[in-house]
Order: sequence, then structure tokens, then C-alpha cells
Amino acid sequence: MKISKITSMLAAAGAASAASLQQVSNFGTNPTGVQMFIYVPDQLAANPPIIVAMHYCTGTAQAYFQGTQYANLANSKGFIVIYPDAPDSGGCWDVHSDATLTHDAGGDSLGIASMVRYTIDQYGADPSRVFATGTSSGAMMTNVLIGAYPDLFAAGAAFSGVPYGCFAGPSMWNSQCAQGQLIKSAQEWGDQARSGYSGFTGTRPKMQVWHGAADTTLYPQNFYEEVKQWTNVLGYAEGSGTNSSNDPLSGYTRSTYGPDFEAIFAQGVGHTVPEQANDVLRFFGLA
Repeated sequence: MKISKITSMLAAAGAASAASLQQVSNFGTNPTGVQMFIYVPDQLAANPPIIVAMHYCTGTAQAYFQGTQYANLANSKGFIVIYPDAPDSGGCWDVHSDATLTHDAGGDSLGIASMVRYTIDQYGADPSRVFATGTSSGAMMTNVLIGAYPDLFAAGAAFSGVPYGCFAGPSMWNSQCAQGQLIKSAQEWGDQARSGYSGFTGTRPKMQVWHGAADTTLYPQNFYEEVKQWTNVLGYAEGSGTNSSNDPLSGYTRSTYGPDFEAIFAQGVGHTVPEQANDVLRFFGLA
């Protein structure tokens, strides 16, 4: 084989795997200094969907990029993944301030919303197929984004989080919420989520929540409070879910309330439930 042909083959192989995690600056309004990292696959779908994938406390955008399967799945599905990086020194997200809990008012959530708007404009992404997912603190931010930015997101999937607004208050950490002591009615939780964007009149995003029964960081009661909140927001009766055992894994129970809400409880699993990226993509309609 000629050297020139070998060289061209190697170049083509390099081009086929050229996509990498890239940092983006100057993407829009960003009052708290959230950093934006983006993964754009080489084979990008026309009008591609966007997934915003958010890390846990002590985590980084790079760690979540490397530790989850979303980028690998983007290579075959053609969607874009945004990996925000929290500005807090401990790597946690602001899910407590009035600003972050309110549409376009500030906080970390506004920086993430700006990333979405930038990506839609820059890549011709489909504004009707933008999704949020995250783990622990990232799951809390998923809940925040679904409450405060229902105009931007079509669905969310939260792994081991707490309801929208549960951490509301002056501090980054809220022990009452974390320990499952903040109990509200479905109506109260639903009203709190709707308050994130009180003027919103469109279709509310779908929601999928996951939690471990042995979680001693964000106690399992938070799962039940999330169920109250999102069934109320999405118009389902609180106890109307249909249960499926050992779904998607042994010891997991999936409660399906309809096309817009699923709740998965994992026996024997602590903090956090491992991300189930293929299941998330199915729920998002991207599988």
C-alpha cells in the first residue's frame, strides 16, 4: 500500500474521532460565572437536540463528561451535550437563592439557560428538544431548571435529587430538606414549582426522578416529595402510578404515571443512583 494512501487513511481516522470537550466563553448572561463546556459530535444531526448534563457536588464538567455515557451516545445519535461547571468552590450548584429559583432573575440557573440559548443559535439546535439531567446537586439543578425554565426544556431526569425549591434559603446546604424533614402537600409543592416562572402558560416539561432507598445524604423522603411535586404540576393523581418491578435493574421499581412522569426507586442503593443514560434517552424520546 502506498504511503500516501496510508497517510490519508490515518487522517480520515483522526477526523472521525476529532470531537472533544470544548470550553465556550462569552455565551451570554452569566452572573455567577458558571463555566460552559460543550461536546459536539462529528456527525451532528440536523436541528440537533441538546442535553444539559450536570455534575454532583465536588464534581466538574470534565468528570461528568468522562463518567457518564452521554457523549458516547451523542456520537451515534447526533445530539449536543452541554456540561456546565459550577462556580462554587465545593462544586455544588446554587439551588437555594431566590435568583436561581426564578426565571431569568440570576443565579447559576440563568448561566445554564444562557448556554442553552447560545447553543440553539450557534448550532441551529431544535428548541423543542432541549433536556436536562444530573446527579445529586446536578439533580437538584435539574429540578430547578424544570421549574424556573419550562420554556427552554422539554424534559428532565434527576438522579438522587430533591424537589424544586426544597433547598430554598440563605445557605448552599439545607439540612432540613436533605434529611427528608421538609414535608409539603402535593399542591404546595406544585405551587412552589409553578412560582419559578409564574407567567408561563405553555406545556410543562416531562419529568423522570430516580432515588435510592438507602440514601443517607439526601434522604429517600425527598423522592416522595418529588413525586408529589411533579404529579401535581403535570396533572396526575399522586397515587396513580403503575408499578413495574425490577425495572430497569434488579431491585428497582418504576412507577409510570403516564407519558410525562416516571419515578424510579432503587432498593439497596445509596447516594447516588448510577446514571442510566439509555433509559434517560428513551424517556427523552431520543433512543
